[in-house]
Amino acid sequence: MPRTSGRTAPAPVHYQVQAADLHAHLYRVTLTITQPQAGQRVALPVWIPGSYLIREFAKNLQQLKARQGRCALAAVQLDKCSWQIDCDPQQPLELSYEVYALDNSVRTAWLDATRGFFNGTSLCLRVEGQEDAPHDLTLLAGAAPANWTVATGLPAVKTDKRGFGHYRAANYDELADCPFELGAFWSGHFKAGGVSHRFVVAGAPPSFDGTCLLADAQRICETAIRFWHASGQASGRSGKPPFASYLFMLNATDDGYGGLEHRNSTALICARRDLPRADSKPGEGYTTLLGLISHEYFHSWNVKRLRPAEFARYDYRAENYTELLWFFEGFTSYYDDLLLRRAGLLDDAGYLRLLNKSINQLQQTPGRLVQSVAQASFDAWVKYYRVDENTPNATVSYYGKGALVALCLDLTLRAEGKHSLDDVMRALWLRCKAGPMTESDLLAVLQELSGRSWSRELKRWVHSTAELPLRELLERHGVTIHEEPAQLAQRLGLRVSESGSLQIKTVLRGGAGEQAGFAAGDEWLGVEVGSGKSVSSWRLHKLDELLLYAGGQNRVKALVARDKRLLTLSLPLPRSINTWRLSVGARERVGAWLGS
Repeated sequence: MPRTSGRTAPAPVHYQVQAADLHAHLYRVTLTITQPQAGQRVALPVWIPGSYLIREFAKNLQQLKARQGRCALAAVQLDKCSWQIDCDPQQPLELSYEVYALDNSVRTAWLDATRGFFNGTSLCLRVEGQEDAPHDLTLLAGAAPANWTVATGLPAVKTDKRGFGHYRAANYDELADCPFELGAFWSGHFKAGGVSHRFVVAGAPPSFDGTCLLADAQRICETAIRFWHASGQASGRSGKPPFASYLFMLNATDDGYGGLEHRNSTALICARRDLPRADSKPGEGYTTLLGLISHEYFHSWNVKRLRPAEFARYDYRAENYTELLWFFEGFTSYYDDLLLRRAGLLDDAGYLRLLNKSINQLQQTPGRLVQSVAQASFDAWVKYYRVDENTPNATVSYYGKGALVALCLDLTLRAEGKHSLDDVMRALWLRCKAGPMTESDLLAVLQELSGRSWSRELKRWVHSTAELPLRELLERHGVTIHEEPAQLAQRLGLRVSESGSLQIKTVLRGGAGEQAGFAAGDEWLGVEVGSGKSVSSWRLHKLDELLLYAGGQNRVKALVARDKRLLTLSLPLPRSINTWRLSVGARERVGAWLGS
């Protein structure tokens, strides 16, 4: 039976979208503006909320044409992403265009013979002056195969049993925040917090165990809902989440990973090998997938509703700057794995292994001593998503360090009194009415709950490059820290690729590799060991072979190729650089923290 929410008047802005050509990867869009302005302007967003990089979606738009009735009009391009049409404001204005879609990510659009996917920011021109009006979208099957169905979080007005048909958004923001998945995907349902949740998976292999995925996702969702709405306090009314239904859209590929949050859905990518299988026990890749599910679901509260004040209204034309990504991405990263532990999907030791990895990654990033995590948040547009060979030396991840700032706040609160970071998050939800938030709001809530100012901690942990007090806090809460020798690459201050030959990817600041004169892009061909008549030369294919040939030497000569030139570098071999290994020491104290 078709789904319907009753008769509704046509929206002032209406999009008709169809999968026009699967092999040319083209969507065809017709935009009808019922009451246009005399010089109507339209524009395609240059970025998508949640992914802080200018992506220039207009590069994929082509064949833009305008008309009123039988009269063709000129669509004059004003800049890289916007157009103006001089028209009669008394007649509907119709624009038609095509969008090329072959980006297999969560951020843009995809269309081929096996699957379709799109975000509104990639397909739907924004009608300037009418952003707050209702927006309709009619999805036509077009060239889509007969077995394709549709999944989206956008409310349906009238659709057929496959999901093609009429959808309604309250405004452009909602339209942009509800992606569509098309194809012959696997689909399953569960309830959490009294709310219906749907999970669809595209590209799953025959061995995929959907029952396992649904059961584990349900536990994650129920745990997150309890976290935010314990005893109904956070909502002020009930313990239900702030959406009427929720949709997970997972695209399983040969080798992929990522996610993007939306108000009542999320788009995810994982490697097929990381899906649960009925014939084998899930591995670390599946735990990583569950952490991704937990992360994006937590964002339904933390960033989609409770959000930076700078994001109170998105500007789709340019960068939207904020220093608070360490909170919204970092604190979400702290809770994603912690909620897996509380959901019973990790034990204490398993959680500490994941935390251990995050700590070592931070400690092995020289950029943590160069840029504060607040600065890294502001610079996301030019640094985080534009990774190059110098990234580890110049910046720090607001995900990784932000999560460890959350850890420090949580453990300090627990050590000083009866409150935890859980209480802070719920109090912020109430204080900000599930809306825009500033750092001042966080400081106010911290003081209200603890009775003291936390300005000194935030200044040191967030706005400076000082080291975090991780050892002291972890040991106080029952964690034992073991010092172990670092891997050879870390001892040398190098990051390498070993596919076919030994390639230098990154030279870390202050390391032995930098001291020797290595540069990113070098091919490390071999080493020369010894002196005088006892010199021997060896070809290298893998980094670990260096120790085999170096013996007890504390310095070797490295032969590298750079821009077709052969160079000999004098490389010191440092004896000891340690990393951490965390383990459960005092089980009761660790359990009191992780099992809250």
